[in-house]
Amino acid sequence: MSVHVFLYGARVSDTLTPAPVVPSSPAPTAPSRRTRVLALPEARWATAATALFLLALPLQLAGTSAWLWGPLYALTYATGGWEPGWEGLKALRDRTLDVDLLMIVAALGAAAIGQVMDGALLIVIFATSGALEALAVARTADSVRGLLDLAPATATRKDAEGGERTVPVAELTVGDTIFVRPGERVGADGRVLDGASEVDQATITGEPLPVPKGPGDEVFAGTLNGVGALLVRVERDASDSVIARIVRMVEEASETKATTQLFVEKVEQRYSLGMVAATLAVFAVPLALGTALTDALLRAMTFMIVASPCAIVLATMPPLLSAIANAGRHGVLVKSAVVMERLAQVDAVALDKTGTLTAGTPRVTDVRPLPGSDPEWEPDENGLLALAAAAEHPSEHPLARALLEAARERGLTLSAAEEFTSVPGVGVTAVVDGRVVVVGAPERLLDGTGESTGSATRLLVAEVEASGGTAILVLADNVPVGVLGLADRLRPGAAATVAALTELTGTAPVLLTGDNPRAATRLAAEVGIEDVRAGLLPQQKLEEVRELEAAGRRVMVVGDGVNDAPALAAAHIGVAMGRAGSDLALETADAVIVRDELTTVPAVIALSRQAGRLVAQNLVIAGVFIVGLVAWDLVGTLPLPLGVAGHEGSTVLVGLNGLRLLRETAWQDAVSRVSRVSR
Repeated sequence: MSVHVFLYGARVSDTLTPAPVVPSSPAPTAPSRRTRVLALPEARWATAATALFLLALPLQLAGTSAWLWGPLYALTYATGGWEPGWEGLKALRDRTLDVDLLMIVAALGAAAIGQVMDGALLIVIFATSGALEALAVARTADSVRGLLDLAPATATRKDAEGGERTVPVAELTVGDTIFVRPGERVGADGRVLDGASEVDQATITGEPLPVPKGPGDEVFAGTLNGVGALLVRVERDASDSVIARIVRMVEEASETKATTQLFVEKVEQRYSLGMVAATLAVFAVPLALGTALTDALLRAMTFMIVASPCAIVLATMPPLLSAIANAGRHGVLVKSAVVMERLAQVDAVALDKTGTLTAGTPRVTDVRPLPGSDPEWEPDENGLLALAAAAEHPSEHPLARALLEAARERGLTLSAAEEFTSVPGVGVTAVVDGRVVVVGAPERLLDGTGESTGSATRLLVAEVEASGGTAILVLADNVPVGVLGLADRLRPGAAATVAALTELTGTAPVLLTGDNPRAATRLAAEVGIEDVRAGLLPQQKLEEVRELEAAGRRVMVVGDGVNDAPALAAAHIGVAMGRAGSDLALETADAVIVRDELTTVPAVIALSRQAGRLVAQNLVIAGVFIVGLVAWDLVGTLPLPLGVAGHEGSTVLVGLNGLRLLRETAWQDAVSRVSRVSR
């Protein structure tokens, strides 16, 4: 409790002394914004169709009466097919023809010639695909709306007389003054008038450590205040805050992102129209030439079956879905077949720093005692680290955790800290082994020690900071005894990942980060990145991605935070780190690295390219079968059972070929390719 009194009494000015207010009741917990699967009609219809199909199939295979399984198949057709069929009819009214309608017609045609199970399976596949697409859209919308929960619903506004009133954030206007208590989220974008604290603004800038804030510094709505109190002047309306602008940017980027289609969908109009026209011609021409109605209808039905795009659809989907399943087993969630297809097209990569290339947690990189600082007591590296870690032991600051971890790694024994106090933006003070130890920011502590501009202490601080680390000064009885350097921790395999991505795409990745240029440049040098763009806000990251895409590049963005979400949404492919990723980043991204294993990023690109090669093979196989069977039906007389067998045979063949990517060796091949190019 003494620390609490110290912060509010000795270190926070009278301006920030809170006036007596009646405690307000705690704000109710925000309701979950996550859409349930069965809340979507597409999911309910797809579930019903799948259940009916799974009931009918074993009855049919068991040889029971058609009166038992026939009605179940009929209900499967109705529940799973009515929605795509209705959409297809509406498209037909608008003078367009899509493959969905043709699939329904093909399914009904299959049923008409006795292939009831095949048609029902086609219906289930289409219904399930539509449900998954609807769920993805709904979840993305949930995450965008949920982002607004980062900003608090209320804020403490101070009036001219110094009184306080809790008001909705939406009522704040430019020029209002708000009081931000320790541990609260900042209610509005503004500038600090009084007080000192450290604010965690990783959601906005991606910086791994809390940033010291004092009079004149800018703060953002939704960022988390530390242990100090702040008086903030509001400079933007709630609708124009950085958080609100991120929401708008994500929505706009998602809407303007080019509609993505699988290869088969890009030609569906021409193929569909051609198939319908050809089927009518195959029926009408022989009929006009005197062929019997039954024979003309049978030939046309055979033509429709053998020319239907089932094999082409399966030529595309099994390789992509198999690749998705294989990637999922190895910790990469690819959200759709479209995404897997697009992964193979990536030719430029933009990487975030904190939480992506790094783990987002600082580590001690330098322990630099100051020789001759104290004639009676001069600590070595272990002594300096033990002294600082002991003083920081009661603190919950990320830097304190890094010092304690480093001390544990070296097996150091820490003395007890007494009379611990913490000053926001300055550091901590404690009595350790009879010495008053201060650990904190050099620029704040050196002013009280009489150190000259060119002193050894200042030169050592500058040296540590020049290497890209965060410098921490240690004082013992007001005498500088050493400097510690801390930096973010690189993820395992970061350098190998950068090398592999460079080889796969033909260009080195770009580093896009909100962190400071020194830290960004140091880390980029460690992993082999030359193009560093630092100090970026979310809008600027988005602009950098759009600039790359305007130059004709197909950009993959890899990030983890709210500040990365607009760029993830706008990129050709957005990939989020799963464990530390924000909800918005995870939902906005096209793929998620579930286990945060960075090396799987180039591996999934290589797997996608394998899938692309299998798709090309399958399209050739399907095309040969379709052309051969169609020619036979037009030139000669193709028996309907043989036409069905040929059509189904080609479908099975391309399906089995695509399923090759389910094998473990397919992922191992992708990893081995990445390993070869990263050496």
